Amino acid sequence: MIRIKINTLRFFAGLFTPLTGCTAALLLCMVISCQAQPLNQKKGFTRQDTLRGSLGPERTWWDVLRYAIDVKPDYNNKTISGLVRIYVKPSPNSDKSVTLMQIDLQEPMLLDSAFFQIVSKDGRVKRRTPVLFKREGNVYWLETKPFHDRITATYPLELYYHGKPREAVRPPWDGGWIWSKDKQGRPWMSVACQGLGASVWYPCKDHQSDEPDSGASLTMHVADSLVAVGNGRLAKKEKDNNGLTAWTWEVKNPINNYNIVPYIGKYVTWHEDFAGEKGKLDCDYWVLDYNLDKAKAQFKQAPTMLKCFEHWFGPYPFYEDGYKLVESPHLGMEHQSAVAYGNGFQNGYRGRDLSGSGWGNKWDFIIIHESGHEWFANNITSNDIADMWLHEGFTNYSETIYTTCEFGVEAGNDYCIGTRKAIQNDIPIIGHYGVNQEGSGDMYYKGGNLLHTIRNIIGDDEKFRQILRGLNQVFYHKTTDTKEVEAYISKQAGIDLSKVFDQYLRTTHIPVLEVKHEGLGIYFRYTNCIKGFTMPLKVKLAGDRTMFITPTEEWQLLKAGGWYNGFFAVDRNFYINTKEVHVDIQKVK
Repeated sequence: MIRIKINTLRFFAGLFTPLTGCTAALLLCMVISCQAQPLNQKKGFTRQDTLRGSLGPERTWWDVLRYAIDVKPDYNNKTISGLVRIYVKPSPNSDKSVTLMQIDLQEPMLLDSAFFQIVSKDGRVKRRTPVLFKREGNVYWLETKPFHDRITATYPLELYYHGKPREAVRPPWDGGWIWSKDKQGRPWMSVACQGLGASVWYPCKDHQSDEPDSGASLTMHVADSLVAVGNGRLAKKEKDNNGLTAWTWEVKNPINNYNIVPYIGKYVTWHEDFAGEKGKLDCDYWVLDYNLDKAKAQFKQAPTMLKCFEHWFGPYPFYEDGYKLVESPHLGMEHQSAVAYGNGFQNGYRGRDLSGSGWGNKWDFIIIHESGHEWFANNITSNDIADMWLHEGFTNYSETIYTTCEFGVEAGNDYCIGTRKAIQNDIPIIGHYGVNQEGSGDMYYKGGNLLHTIRNIIGDDEKFRQILRGLNQVFYHKTTDTKEVEAYISKQAGIDLSKVFDQYLRTTHIPVLEVKHEGLGIYFRYTNCIKGFTMPLKVKLAGDRTMFITPTEEWQLLKAGGWYNGFFAVDRNFYINTKEVHVDIQKVK
């Protein structure tokens, strides 16, 4: 998803940054810009942070196969009650000496009771055994010792719960359950909980590394006058005979906890087919009844997005579950197969171009960005939230890709480079592991510009496209980490990019290319960089001549030839700074 705040930051412009015999001036102006906002930055970490963010033995001995969530919201009292069945199996080489199971359910929600079912091979429930438990903050410890030795296959854990979930005050930035009203005063409910965690409203194993292999179902009991929409496909709709209707939606594919959400309101829908790479993809759109005409016009961008992203990233990852856009009472979120949309049926980000290039107002930011997450976040998911740039950096770059698809390469370049004004370089992009802590909000725009730089280092768009498609194939429906993705990109590019990743992801320093013009030609070197940094650069010389150079931390000489007339410029698509220096090269060598 995208989070913004108002900031005044530097703005860098120009196709190339020319460096002639006199010092080149970078264009600095104060602008109002939108900066990606981290979920939660903490100065210190507590035991609760560790319990939430790490994989202790009480989590690792068991694997989630499926969630079956049944929930009944009470709109007037802002409470919910429900039952979650977690279908569990022991992890490979499960440690049977571990006698506790960690279940996450955030305060003030309450776990009422828990039961294990011992199931026979033919699926019959042989025994339903109560489970003892105790609470520690946002964690419940379930006692498994009495029947741990009997656990040899899949079995369901039943968790009954209720309470008043944390209310989202300013969703999606301040997450929780959303108790809203539409313009006609009718109930409109949903959830936004990325980072905060799905355990804010239902009991689960709240860690990104364990997605349910066999998907999930969500049953919502709502007033007969309302419609309930969930992820995947509508499996069942039944009257409860008490003025309520139960809507059950089902996802076949693995799905991350925070992506499973209810949408409850006065929805209407329409359907269309998309001819995709894997055949017919069902596309369904759900909006409030009075927005139907506006939505039908605005959502025409969805098929163009799908065509572009399938070309660049590979087939849509969830054909079995379909693709949906669902109008939401907040700005937007990447809820798998049910993308939340709240951008007011207008182009840009609430009508604004985040890049300042003009291209960002030619398409709907939420349709493009949040749908891009279907490939990067929902298909490829980071094990730890510290690596969330794998979600946001790649999805930020999907905006550049879409702009390129619709308006050409230079338009895409303009858009990507325009977003640099929002980069703060405050803290590293990679966060702290094991404590549910992401890194800098720069994971969006800096992450996107890192990928743009790598694309231009490779210098072959077809190879770069195959790398993006390959990522979605190799890590299809999997969780992973930054190091694995880095290694894959380097291998496929045929270039060791490890120092490039280290520089941009793990430091706040943007490399500086120092340049010194002398009669013999041009001296150059890198500063403000990590040891061993040798990123290739494309430069422009006189007469529109271009070439690649590979600077290091040592001075190098580009000898003058017939091309030389004092002009030397770094290609704007490489995210570095340039500086002309007036030094005696021989003295500093």
